[in-house]
Amino acid sequence: MIQPEILCQSPIFRGISPEELSELFTQIHFQVKTYQKNDLIVMGGEVCDRLLIIQSGSVKAEMNDYSGKTIKIEDLSAPQPLATAFLFGTLNRFPVTVSATTDVEMVSIPKPEFVKLLQLNALILNNYLNTISTRAQFLSQKLKFLSFKTIKQKIAHYLLEKAGDRLQTVEIQQSQGQLAEMFGVTRPSLARTLGEMCQEGLIETDRRCIKILDKNQMNQLLKG
Repeated sequence: MIQPEILCQSPIFRGISPEELSELFTQIHFQVKTYQKNDLIVMGGEVCDRLLIIQSGSVKAEMNDYSGKTIKIEDLSAPQPLATAFLFGTLNRFPVTVSATTDVEMVSIPKPEFVKLLQLNALILNNYLNTISTRAQFLSQKLKFLSFKTIKQKIAHYLLEKAGDRLQTVEIQQSQGQLAEMFGVTRPSLARTLGEMCQEGLIETDRRCIKILDKNQMNQLLKG
């Protein structure tokens, strides 16, 4: 059973009332699937022929880089949709492997039924177009990040992106272990590289805050 009060908070259904969403769902076919923690939800490369929206719980999306290492792309929780940018097009396959990090409920809407929803409601259509544009921008940034070969370059890119033009100090929300997983490296390697960057005068660390001491040198580092 769907939970419209949760789904209406999804980017796809933002602005739609729970009552209106319930009525719209009576006009399409869909499934609500359950998964236990660590269950595989979709495999990277699998045909993306349905829209998946997390109704409860959380998942992680991972892919393998050119060397075969598994890199976590992102964590997603309810009520986020999965792979919205890959539902249409000639190569409509899931770009990442998705697995449950908690017990999960997933709403699965077959592609033809989702097309029907887009035709029934212009706001859903507008939300969907905004969502896939945002995802395309995110994936573009992620590909740029994965192109950096050294841990030091990845850290530099991450910090400069977080800081932007105005900030010097970045507050890191993730733990060092989570950062290492995101960068596709071991935690000791990440800690060692952060220490080297401190010794080289590039950054200064204070618990979860990292101060960029030399932005020009950090930018030069990205240029190899």
